[in-house]
Amino acid sequence: MSVRFNSLRVIGPTLVLAAIVIGAGTLWTWTKSSASWRAHGASAYAAGVTLYYAMQNGTAPPEGVSLRALPDVDQIYANAGTFRQISGTPTAPRITIVPILPDAANQTTGAAVTMVILSPSITYGLADLPHRDGQTAAETMGEITRKLAVFCSDPFVVARMGDGAWVHFDGQGIWGCAASPPDRRILAGLVAVIGTGILMTVALNLPSTFSAFAGQLRNRRRIGGPTRYEAEGPQELQEIVGAVNSYLEIEREQLAGRAAVLSGVSHDLGTPATRLRLRAALVQDQELRRKFEADLDSMTGIIESVLTYTHVEMGAEKPRNLSLTSLLDAIVANYQDVGRPVTFRIVKDVIMPGAKSIFMSRQGYGVLSNDRDVVVSGRPVSLERAITNLIDNALKYGRRATVSLETDARTATILVEDEGSQSTAVDIENLLAPFQRGENTATIDGHGLGLTIVATIAKLHGGTLSFEDTAMGIAARFVIQRD
Repeated sequence: MSVRFNSLRVIGPTLVLAAIVIGAGTLWTWTKSSASWRAHGASAYAAGVTLYYAMQNGTAPPEGVSLRALPDVDQIYANAGTFRQISGTPTAPRITIVPILPDAANQTTGAAVTMVILSPSITYGLADLPHRDGQTAAETMGEITRKLAVFCSDPFVVARMGDGAWVHFDGQGIWGCAASPPDRRILAGLVAVIGTGILMTVALNLPSTFSAFAGQLRNRRRIGGPTRYEAEGPQELQEIVGAVNSYLEIEREQLAGRAAVLSGVSHDLGTPATRLRLRAALVQDQELRRKFEADLDSMTGIIESVLTYTHVEMGAEKPRNLSLTSLLDAIVANYQDVGRPVTFRIVKDVIMPGAKSIFMSRQGYGVLSNDRDVVVSGRPVSLERAITNLIDNALKYGRRATVSLETDARTATILVEDEGSQSTAVDIENLLAPFQRGENTATIDGHGLGLTIVATIAKLHGGTLSFEDTAMGIAARFVIQRD
């Protein structure tokens, strides 16, 4: 079985291996750099200890450090405390004066050492120097030279023991910038952060491709999805998309075949139905003729209802932006023109609590006005059919129908309320299944698909159809998404 490089079976282990390599490389680089700096500090500490004894006993200074007595002119400047006047010092240096007391055992014979550090960029903080009981003066000087080696500053250092002459320490080979080992810890941390960010981006993008396709498929019927989907991503996602495309193609063929069969049946029944109507007109018995004609009307009505339901299921109509307010006005006006008791009611404005502000102690409120043009993305013919079915249903089971519109930021709700209905919301919801009719089927027209079509249209627009009991009768809530 061949495995492609864009397969999750390859991407997953590759991400894990890359994370291990980045982590191990970062740890190794950090550890090696830290070890190099510890060794550099230890070398500077040893040089400081040796340097103290070289000043005290006249022994040889440590390797990489040279001692040079200042010229007479510079001796005068140093004794006067005007260290910036000493030749060879950095321009506008920052001065750090470090007194080193003699060892406790040599307080009577030893002498204090005064170190003056002139740095071009920093003032050394000596409060954090390590100190312990019994620490010797040589160890203290070692800690100072270790601190000099930590910072890349190329300081100019002079010192004297007791009242002796001032001496210049040339220790650039120990604590100068050129002697410092390369510090790759920041680079290692930066590489770790960037590598982790890249790996997380790749890892998070993998499920996002699946989620994006799931969202497209979920909203396919509502927004009028394409006939085929093209997906970029892992091989597994492409296989899923291919399977979905095959399923959708089979589904479209089945629906098209079903519609074709029903259309053919409707067409084929047209001729014999016409002949039957003509022959029924020749029947002398009026009661028998009326029954013939009623059966013919029922037969053709059932066929037309099933065709309507099938076309709604297919979602053949493309969605577009439309004014729901204007659509409701036109539908209600059509009923009123023929004297049907249908009215359009403007609902009250919705008062919405606002967010609290740091500039105000009280919580604000906003008014969402319902007296405005509500624009939605939908299928106008399907929506008109659904609203008309709800109004017809309200008129069948009640004396009048009242239509109203409620909206929020995400949905639009069309309410159709009847008056005087003897049924309950539970009774009406039981009629949502195909070919279910109420108890008064003998007195009203219909074939049991009206509410089924309305529920299908609601789902087609990402919404729902529900019913609730009111003081006057029953209210149908037809909810659709606005975008």
